[in-house]
Amino acid sequence: LAFLQGLESKFNFYNVDRLAVVPATGGEPRTLTVQLDRRVSQAEFMPDGSALTFLVEDDRRAYLGKVAVGGGNVERISDSSAVLSKRSSSGGHVAVAAAEDSSATEIYALEDGKLRKLTGQNDALLAELQLGVVEDISFQSKDGTEIHGLMVKPPSFEAGKKYPALVWIHGGPNMQDDHALLFDLYPLQLERQFFAAHGYIVLAINYRGSSGRGAEFTRSILADWGNREVADLLAGVDYAVRMGIADSDRLGIGGWSYGGILTDYTIATDTRFKAAISGAGSALQLSMYGSDQYVRQYEQEIGLPWKARDAWIRISYPFFRADRIKTPTLFIG
Repeated sequence: LAFLQGLESKFNFYNVDRLAVVPATGGEPRTLTVQLDRRVSQAEFMPDGSALTFLVEDDRRAYLGKVAVGGGNVERISDSSAVLSKRSSSGGHVAVAAAEDSSATEIYALEDGKLRKLTGQNDALLAELQLGVVEDISFQSKDGTEIHGLMVKPPSFEAGKKYPALVWIHGGPNMQDDHALLFDLYPLQLERQFFAAHGYIVLAINYRGSSGRGAEFTRSILADWGNREVADLLAGVDYAVRMGIADSDRLGIGGWSYGGILTDYTIATDTRFKAAISGAGSALQLSMYGSDQYVRQYEQEIGLPWKARDAWIRISYPFFRADRIKTPTLFIG
């Protein structure tokens, strides 16, 4: 039997699932992807049962991996730069859902590591659109940690010209901004292109706490919200300004869910942003205990409010520093 194995419970919200197997007749489980240090999902046995294939989330992309049931190195079996989101196997054939920066999710056959397109549901729509170029960026945060992200440029981008810039923050926090154009219920990639089409540089930064960079990177914000992530976001802004692309006098910021929470933290830390949008966020974290579905996480990660008062007040600093917030902000519930 194959199953996904999480980390200890206090890291549940920052989990990096690993692939494990156990004999159907019983016995000790064996973890097959310990050395991979990437989150895996959607595992399936090969037809002959000798190996398993699964999706691997890896630094702004996701690919199909393979490992022998007996263990060993993980082999990458999809060599495309496309981001895979679903997979299915039958009769020796493999189909995947995949997307890229300029192509929305479609179904592909995976043959000898190559993708062969089977559907074109979004081709007519995309033929009408002019999309901005998406580039990988990397820079150092305040403490020297290397941070990765994406920069979306306007379709009419001109080198040497400064542009208004938006920091558009993903939620989670345990997810990542990647090279996929998605039309779904959480269409960050589509929104980035929408803003770029209106003349903005858009920064999508995989701050600490994001997935795709391993367990330590993901869980480094444990019980310390609004600290390292904010430093990483501001370092991304500094990078874009230093490169002469972003206009330091025309900066905006926003996000949804944990992206909204980080918007609150950031505008309570830095006053340089001219406007902000905080969607489905929170600032007084104390008020969240007992009123939403994350009670178990709060207790395991931060502690009971009446026993860990100082920790709760510390991570509620946007509320207790509300007088420091100078950015006009649209709050959305």
